[in-house]
Amino acid sequence: MRKLCIFLLLLSLFQACSDKKPSEDIAKISVYPETKKVDTIDTYFGVQVKDPYRWLEDDLSKATASWVQSQNEVTFGYLNNISFRDKIKTRLEELWNYEKVYAPAKHGAYYYFYKNDGLQNQNVYYRTKDLGEEATVFIDPNKFSEDGTIAMAGTVFTKDGSMVSVLLSEGGSDWRKLVVLNTGSMEMVGDTLIDLKFTGVAWVGNDGFYYSSYDKPEEGSELSAKTQHHKLYYHAMGTPQSEDRLIFGGDTQPRRYIGAYTTEDEEYLIIQAAQSTSGNELYLKNLSEPNSEIIKVVDNFDHDHVVIGNEGARLFIQTNLDAPNRKVVETNASNPSPDQWKALIPETENVLNAATGGGKIFASYMIDAKTSVKQYDLQGEMEREIELPGIGSAYGFNARREDQDLYYTFTSFTYPSSIFRYNINSGTSELYKKPEIKFDPGNYETKQVFYESEDGTRVPMFIVHKKGIELHGKNPTYLYGYGGFNISLTPGFSISRLIWLENGGIYAQPNLRGGGEYGKKWHLAGTKMNKQNVFDDFIAAAEYLIANNYTSSEYLAIAGGSNGGLLVGATMTQRPDLAKVAFPAVGVLDMLRYHKFTAGAGWAYDYGTADESKEMFEYLLKYSPLHAIKSGTSYPATLVMTADHDDRVVPAHSFKYAATLQENHVGDNPVLIRIETDAGHGAGTPTSKIIESISDRYAFAWYNMGIKPYENDNKN
Repeated sequence: MRKLCIFLLLLSLFQACSDKKPSEDIAKISVYPETKKVDTIDTYFGVQVKDPYRWLEDDLSKATASWVQSQNEVTFGYLNNISFRDKIKTRLEELWNYEKVYAPAKHGAYYYFYKNDGLQNQNVYYRTKDLGEEATVFIDPNKFSEDGTIAMAGTVFTKDGSMVSVLLSEGGSDWRKLVVLNTGSMEMVGDTLIDLKFTGVAWVGNDGFYYSSYDKPEEGSELSAKTQHHKLYYHAMGTPQSEDRLIFGGDTQPRRYIGAYTTEDEEYLIIQAAQSTSGNELYLKNLSEPNSEIIKVVDNFDHDHVVIGNEGARLFIQTNLDAPNRKVVETNASNPSPDQWKALIPETENVLNAATGGGKIFASYMIDAKTSVKQYDLQGEMEREIELPGIGSAYGFNARREDQDLYYTFTSFTYPSSIFRYNINSGTSELYKKPEIKFDPGNYETKQVFYESEDGTRVPMFIVHKKGIELHGKNPTYLYGYGGFNISLTPGFSISRLIWLENGGIYAQPNLRGGGEYGKKWHLAGTKMNKQNVFDDFIAAAEYLIANNYTSSEYLAIAGGSNGGLLVGATMTQRPDLAKVAFPAVGVLDMLRYHKFTAGAGWAYDYGTADESKEMFEYLLKYSPLHAIKSGTSYPATLVMTADHDDRVVPAHSFKYAATLQENHVGDNPVLIRIETDAGHGAGTPTSKIIESISDRYAFAWYNMGIKPYENDNKN
């Protein structure tokens, strides 16, 4: 039964009755849009499960489009009437408007790098022959479309730098187009390739390249159709895409994910094949021998393996086989099976991520989610530990074999992303580019604490706030988490976070199980039948913040995206009393059907599926956010966030969750859904849309906490 919640007067109606400026006092209540129900029931192991909003899975139907419009009208009507929302946006634009330069890389005679002057919707690609001279625009994606919704999604150059493949994404979709440009004339070479997905580009000389894709979905299901059998193709330059040769995959070698790349000398093609987001087979093809066979190196999906470089026939492989925290091994391409692998850089107690450059191996270790980097020679002898600018995250330790310098990026919560030039021979670093931001990091502090989860596991968490802040339990606190897919949350600078911090807010980021911060064991401790550990870790983080007077439930916002959206959805349904505000963004929220859309089946390694066993079904049903919503419960003020072109986590998850929440929620807290149009899972989103989204999120949080930011316009 459709309930009447807090009634919301739309801005247009208010202004028709009054000449006064809108006040946050009118952002109160509305009748939620009518969401029809259908009699859909699925049976799992004898258990019937209703799915009354199944029709919302048809994301391209007129009925769904009408529902989206109705929901957005209510949501933006509410947001438009928060008086300080525009002030947040103005301040965010002011902070965001600084030059952002990214690390350069040399291809042929030129150095290439991305730069954004400040508020440009997409970063612009520049080049120069001398980094000491002014660069010129190479590609400006802002000219692709007026609203900035067409983005560059990657570039790969030929070895000599004379040609470059450019991947393009439209409206945030994971589907790509590919064009090849002559870097001298800037003319397009050959035809546009279409319908590519989850692909890299592996050039072989200038004659052609390898890429990956799936069969094109049927018309009407482009954004939600299940992507099952990946295919690796070879495209010969000057020929139509219809003549591209299938190299690996498809119906005869069914694999869900297939990626290919060449060694730097282009002697070997490396193929990685996987059925899920963890574990891969490894294959090798000798490109110097015509018609050579593809050799199987690893024939199972039990571990992760990647070839990071080579020295002739010597291959350097990073693996977690018999090394949960990873190690580097070497083997010979003539006999590369695992029983021939020899340890080069052994496993340690810290997680390793290795790369090559300048004839060296750079071993980046994660120590309690912070970066430490060591340089090794190709015989596995450590030469030095690289002195970083501070405690934080560093990345970019890769280069060509002949390079004498590399450019790495260092960042932390209060250290804006800065580029350093590192001399490989001397081991010295010097600052290359540091952004000029209207921000004094000296006014803020970061600490790392460790707290106990439900089962006694020790979990780390970063906490950031103004120096000298009074811990009185009423500080607005933004608790952000992820906890899945072996992904690690490390310290990093966010210009948008300054909005929260300068208004006396606290930012907290725990490193939950399911992530990769402590290797494979940490990851597995948050998967399948252990997934509840992730939610327990997040709940315990909130309870730590409350117990130590950082905040209280009335001033706590919980947030996360994608798998983190699942985290927030599960947390707020298990503990609706824990937080005042919840932001489940682009979340996996229907745990019984997630694997039936796009790439969802590949997530089964982390989640399991409702079809595989009764035990797994019952476990998923218990925590699935969509199914855990209880009638007559007061949930936090919730702003579900998704996008109409999200073909990674289809928006149906968020649609059905929001409709169910609106049906069952009681109390004064608003439960709304914000649906971005012409946008996807996040990558390539225009700056303008990002700023609007963040402004809406902070305005919603502060308003529902009863806080008025910038009352005294005191900015630090």
